[in-house]
Amino acid sequence: MAVKLRLRRLGRKKRPVYELVAADARAPRDGRFIESLGQYDPLSEPPEIRLKEDRVLYWLRNGAIPTETARSLLRQAGILLRWHLEKWGKSPEEIQAAYEEWKARREAKREAIRQQVAARKQERLEQERRLAQQRAAAQQAASEPSSQSAVAE
Repeated sequence: MAVKLRLRRLGRKKRPVYELVAADARAPRDGRFIESLGQYDPLSEPPEIRLKEDRVLYWLRNGAIPTETARSLLRQAGILLRWHLEKWGKSPEEIQAAYEEWKARREAKREAIRQQVAARKQERLEQERRLAQQRAAAQQAASEPSSQSAVAE
């Protein structure tokens, strides 16, 4: 029996929540599965991934093949890094150190992106304010000559 790690769609219409499951490769997407391994909520900000790392590693060690999307989620969670280091024969301490280093780099990268987004947002707000001031000044200048000419007559 070939086992795949794949996503099973839950949730309601237009509000998907996915469950990572270990399932027989012949079973339908939302059909029978062997074990639930976690959840993925793509609509939360940022998208939330909750996984049972020990069980996912168990299935990977026993030959389960993740689908492309499941592999992407496992990579984002750092589980594939642990699995690959384990396959290369690294000690648990080395694996933990590499994982912590990877996690720190990932958080630094995410923080830099958050700061860039905040800076761009602030820049857009400033640009919008200047544009609004220019429009107000132009509108005021356009309305003043007509009122002065009406007073002169």
